[in-house]
Amino acid sequence: MLAVVGTVPDASFPLTCGRARLKMGRLEVQGVSVPIGRGTPALAAAAVAAMERLSGGDVFVFLVGDVGRGDGSRVLYRFLAENLRQFSFSVMVFHYLQPDVDWHNKVLFAVDALPQRPFLIADAGFMYAAKMSGQAPAYDVFTPDIGEMAFLADERAPHPFYTRGFILHDPHKVPELVARAYAHEDAPRRLVIKGETDHIAEAGRIVATVSQPVWEPMEAIGGTGDTLTGILGALCASGKDPLDACRMAALTNRWIGFLARPTPATQVAELIPTVPEALEQARKVAALQEGDKRA
Repeated sequence: MLAVVGTVPDASFPLTCGRARLKMGRLEVQGVSVPIGRGTPALAAAAVAAMERLSGGDVFVFLVGDVGRGDGSRVLYRFLAENLRQFSFSVMVFHYLQPDVDWHNKVLFAVDALPQRPFLIADAGFMYAAKMSGQAPAYDVFTPDIGEMAFLADERAPHPFYTRGFILHDPHKVPELVARAYAHEDAPRRLVIKGETDHIAEAGRIVATVSQPVWEPMEAIGGTGDTLTGILGALCASGKDPLDACRMAALTNRWIGFLARPTPATQVAELIPTVPEALEQARKVAALQEGDKRA
């Protein structure tokens, strides 16, 4: 089973966990309806839509409200540290929780204590905390954008705000940033670096890029990086090889834009219904590319 962990921007939202469903354009967890805005709800919604096409498996979601003060995040950190042993997941996707090194490490200890360690994917705040704690290599995949990649590449930066200026957010320097992050053990085995061209890295080198198809208004829509990570989690949970899943997730996310034809005013929730068809198109393209390699 796939688990998604994160927050919603509502201070009154209680700790909620359970199997997620899509209902009337919203995410529903344990009877609680959540609007699909950018962030964890978009990630979870994309994962649910992808799983419906891939295997019909469930997506189990852990959510709590946090508006940036960290109080809700600490509630969820504590719950996971104390109760994770009651669950069994093949893949866990950690999204935005307020970065807290101590609590991050407690959750990671709980993961390590499980009888079967899940495949770990981290984005946003949890990725920050993993790097800040020196535990990035404990993960299987991070999904940074180019700015976040610069933070991973700066071995001295305790937070993205303090990334040194000479480590530029330059898409042409992605291989250099990747090499720096791995040299200082500030990266997991694999990276999906989201950008104008998506780069997939493994063990310190770029192994694939995805740049087509292109639908430029997607760049202006908040939450499309979150949908990529949710789709990646679903692909991994369905049993796909991790590197193939990284490539397929990047390709699928691009097909979402091509099929949905959004404008800059489009909300990420409007893109979710396109996920199943985008997955199918990405599968066809990947099969053709694989056939070309063998020819």
